Amino acid sequence: MNYKVLEDRIEVYGLSDFELKDTLTCGQCFRFKENADGSFLGVAFGRVIVLSKTDDTFILYTSEEDFLNIWKSYFDLELDYGKIKEDLSKLHPTLKEAAKFAPGIRILKQEPFEALISFIISQNNNIKRISGIVERLCELCGEEIEKGVYAFPTAEALGRLTVEDLAPIRAGFRAKYIADAVKKVLNGEVDLMTMDSLSYDEAKAELMKIKGVGSKVADCVLLYGFHKLSGFPMDVWMKRAMAVLFPDFTGSDFGEFAGIAQQYIFHYARLHPELFEN
Repeated sequence: MNYKVLEDRIEVYGLSDFELKDTLTCGQCFRFKENADGSFLGVAFGRVIVLSKTDDTFILYTSEEDFLNIWKSYFDLELDYGKIKEDLSKLHPTLKEAAKFAPGIRILKQEPFEALISFIISQNNNIKRISGIVERLCELCGEEIEKGVYAFPTAEALGRLTVEDLAPIRAGFRAKYIADAVKKVLNGEVDLMTMDSLSYDEAKAELMKIKGVGSKVADCVLLYGFHKLSGFPMDVWMKRAMAVLFPDFTGSDFGEFAGIAQQYIFHYARLHPELFEN
């Protein structure tokens, strides 16, 4: 990865297997919106940023300090996804085929508490509605960092609210799960700071102490919030894809980068609906 510092932006060159739009709209994050010119405006780690990408240049309107301290890690720019794709392709002929159609999705390294609350909200929901609920939550109790733009709320800010106070975000049954997550994080029953030191199964068990956090939500939080790349979230669509394409495989069979394999499989399955017709 090479980058150049310009007056108002950072330009990154030499990234293989990276598509910005697919990364930001695949359902792993919910705070980026596409502008009319194809750029994206978003918020993460209390920063507002504008992003764009041409064939070979990734442009971030930010300072070099924030690029090095936040965005380089957030977009996982130093991991060689091309090599990972090559290695995953050796595991199964269908995965090799799926990898050819991979849209260049990178697994974002998101703020863990934001990922936890966002994927609690994601239950039985679609991306557009999840994004709306998250946005209303930020407006309700997040810090205004630019006019009309709000950071994701802290656990402390959310902890001052009741389930009834959450009514304006229109989260439905998920509001009580948000409240339980906040309570357990604040009282230390679920310690997000220790997750990196735990095994995958230990960390998953910790998250599942929270009401409403089942296996799939916990897997999403670990993959997208803690960058545990062996995670393999299984929703209804993925269960169907695995049953048809990889009937003798489980997520663990894809190894330490199973979460990246999951993205390739999901995308491939969406592009080939004829594989599921019978």
